[in-house]
Amino acid sequence: MRALVVDHSSPSGLRMDQVPDPQPAPNQALIQVTATSLNHGEIVSLLAAAPDGMVPGWDAAGIVVQAAADGSGPAAGTPVVTLAPEGAWAELRAVDTDLIGIVPDTADLGAASTIPVAGASALRGLHRLGPILGRRVLVTGATGGVGRYAIQLARLGGAHVIAATGDPAAHGARLRELGAAEVIADPAEVRSPVDGVLDLVGGRQLVDAYRNLSEGGTLVAVGHAAGQDEIFPYGALFGDQGRHDRSMVTFFLLSCANLAPDLSWLARQVAAGALDPNISWRGDWAGIAEAAEALRTRRLHGKAVLEVR
Repeated sequence: MRALVVDHSSPSGLRMDQVPDPQPAPNQALIQVTATSLNHGEIVSLLAAAPDGMVPGWDAAGIVVQAAADGSGPAAGTPVVTLAPEGAWAELRAVDTDLIGIVPDTADLGAASTIPVAGASALRGLHRLGPILGRRVLVTGATGGVGRYAIQLARLGGAHVIAATGDPAAHGARLRELGAAEVIADPAEVRSPVDGVLDLVGGRQLVDAYRNLSEGGTLVAVGHAAGQDEIFPYGALFGDQGRHDRSMVTFFLLSCANLAPDLSWLARQVAAGALDPNISWRGDWAGIAEAAEALRTRRLHGKAVLEVR
């Protein structure tokens, strides 16, 4: 099969090559990939550290061509969306059935391919906050793929959503369309305490966001795009003056159990138009260098979709 493989001698760090077809384990289905979407983390961090010859890629949508031998998961011919730590940038991928969501028959598989990392991270991060109906929720790094899904999902959950983005003038109108009630440039600008934070940036923004948590509030550290240390000043962890019982938790999507139903639910919401996948770039997978560079330099906000042809 054809695949994009890591090649550090190439300017893009990738090359198109022929590689052996994957051999599914008994609990895995074999998927013919139709589309894959890119994530900032895999472009910035994964490619640099990956060995030559590896087939990268977390997110892919396609059709089951061989059902799992153990009887779990969807049947052959089912349109699906899939998540795995590698292997999405290929014509075929073998995926654990508990990381496969079913996509409606008439859905756009390119749109569905945006769901696994961005949509599921947003959904599970918000679940960790607990009930959000009527609560104030801050989303940092709001213009990225996870942030845009998080705004929509938090609004569907009944939250008052505050979106933090580095350029409110450029992105504020769009973030409000997605469901943000307020758009700010920095968590330090929050005017009154928030009940929950989905932090996608880390560094100083995480520290400032934690400072604005109300009593009993939770910050979920989902992303670390800033690449900075989190340094808390003396007193930041005091529990007096309305700061009692605040918590901060770490997050790793692939450690979350039972993701298949979440992926299926998100696919239905995207197919029905209840969630906007926010596709900012779409084209043939041969154009991955262009899309990856746009993501790396932060000229692309939202999701990039590669169609496997």
